[in-house]
Amino acid sequence: MNPDPFHSEHRFRELWDAVQIVRPVPYTLFTFGASDLLYYLVVAADQSQELVQVSQGKVTVTRPLIITPYDAPPELKNFFEDGEYEGLFDFMLSRTAAFSNLRLDHQKQRTDFTSDSVEEVVARLNRQLDAEEEDRMAILTAPAGLGGVAVFKYTTERILESAPGNIQELRERGLLD
Repeated sequence: MNPDPFHSEHRFRELWDAVQIVRPVPYTLFTFGASDLLYYLVVAADQSQELVQVSQGKVTVTRPLIITPYDAPPELKNFFEDGEYEGLFDFMLSRTAAFSNLRLDHQKQRTDFTSDSVEEVVARLNRQLDAEEEDRMAILTAPAGLGGVAVFKYTTERILESAPGNIQELRERGLLD
């Protein structure tokens, strides 16, 4: 019997490597309360459409204000449109303490950028963000159908990069031994 390919580590790595964060942000997440992760998502056209899809969005990462039991699972809202990849990402979330008790809420909207080239849209967005001196807006790219994976990767990387500093702050405040 073949295992479900969506639950295999190989499939996860394949999806993870297919998406990119082409303009990262240098900020970490707040230790307490909510942090907003802003982004532009550029999704390549598939065979049924000719134009690249561009959306602007925000993921709100909410950390508990009261430390809750370690078995409380993280909550994901609005990441995957059809639920196809949710089990695969539950696999990843269950393997790291950095996600314990987090709530992740994703909101996005379409933008008016149009092009048939991902590279052209990314260059235009980079110029716009540079001109605005905007350093809190990331740019993500994904093949058709993997936009939710790109947003999830961006969110995951911000959480994992923030975890050591957040743990240190908890120690400094006497909340961890």
